[in-house]
Amino acid sequence: MPSLETTVHGLKLPNPFIIGSGPPGTNGNVIGKAFDEGWGAVICKTISLDASKVSNVQPRYARLRAKDSREIIGWENIELISDRSFDTWVDELKQVKDKYPDRILIASIMEEYQQEAWVEITERCQTLGVDALELNFSCPHGLPERKMGSAMGENPEIVEEVSGWVNAVAKVPVWAKMTPNVTHIEEPCRAAFRGGCEGVSAINTIRSVLGVNLETLRPEPSVEGYTTPGGYSSRAVMPIALRMVMEIARVIRDEYPGHTLSGIGGIETGHDAAQFILLGADTVQVCTGVMKFGYRIVQLMCQQLLAFMEKHGFETLGDFKGHSVRYFTTHADLVQRQAMARANKKGTPDKKVIQDDAEWRGDDFVDQSDALARG
Repeated sequence: MPSLETTVHGLKLPNPFIIGSGPPGTNGNVIGKAFDEGWGAVICKTISLDASKVSNVQPRYARLRAKDSREIIGWENIELISDRSFDTWVDELKQVKDKYPDRILIASIMEEYQQEAWVEITERCQTLGVDALELNFSCPHGLPERKMGSAMGENPEIVEEVSGWVNAVAKVPVWAKMTPNVTHIEEPCRAAFRGGCEGVSAINTIRSVLGVNLETLRPEPSVEGYTTPGGYSSRAVMPIALRMVMEIARVIRDEYPGHTLSGIGGIETGHDAAQFILLGADTVQVCTGVMKFGYRIVQLMCQQLLAFMEKHGFETLGDFKGHSVRYFTTHADLVQRQAMARANKKGTPDKKVIQDDAEWRGDDFVDQSDALARG
């Protein structure tokens, strides 16, 4: 019988589904709701020592819908980290751990580029009994002038330095949450590992402008007629997240064995989670999916992931973690493999599929494009 139980850096989770840092973990009440519904772990909304600098606006979300079904496929937010005082979080995190002593609670933390602040928040959070820390190096908007969030995560030297400050005093596992708003996500990941982090989480939201309202001619979400670029999430970002998860997984496999990866980006089903795990994720995080469907979504995701495992004969998550990473190669290698297959008559060219650019025809362009696609 397949099992979803997993252990990551000594943390025992009943399943790999984690509430990602954001509104679904914004206070003790909703964190408790997540545990009651069966989530494997919860990462609270990012906290800092001084919440007075945090002031959110309304509205702060904009959504992209599919043309026909009206399904929400893209979600932009301009939300900041928690606006609740650190003292309030101290009380609520203690209460959560008292009520759910065997469940995994992770504190997401963010500070300015000051060693004293990072050391203080690390030491104070771990005394509350949280099971791990996640360093927010990746929020794409808000407070960049203070070198917070992705302003740190885009600089590998700063990532390594700050990770080192935290890990010098940390007594619990530390993950670094990575920004996708870089050319090569491998570099800041390597920096986090060099700084002592046991794991990384990827990806955070993608810096974006969701669109412009063609009636008002104002970009969305409109706050008194104005806006700012925000973070893009939901189904539309999953292909980008999968690519970056695969790239990080190869770094872990080849250079940092024993380190871990928590995959994030558009996950809404157990089938989505299976893809992230096949590409090297140890756990998966969900944030926007909860905002769309509620906390109970985890029950269906668990059922779907178990069904996938049973279908393929996998007993544990480790049986298929990273299985599909081996199938990524270079384009030159793909050309060679196809040529060899055709030479062996294992891949006879389909006459309906164009073989070179001279075969494209204007009247058949859509059909020819369809013939070249999978899915």
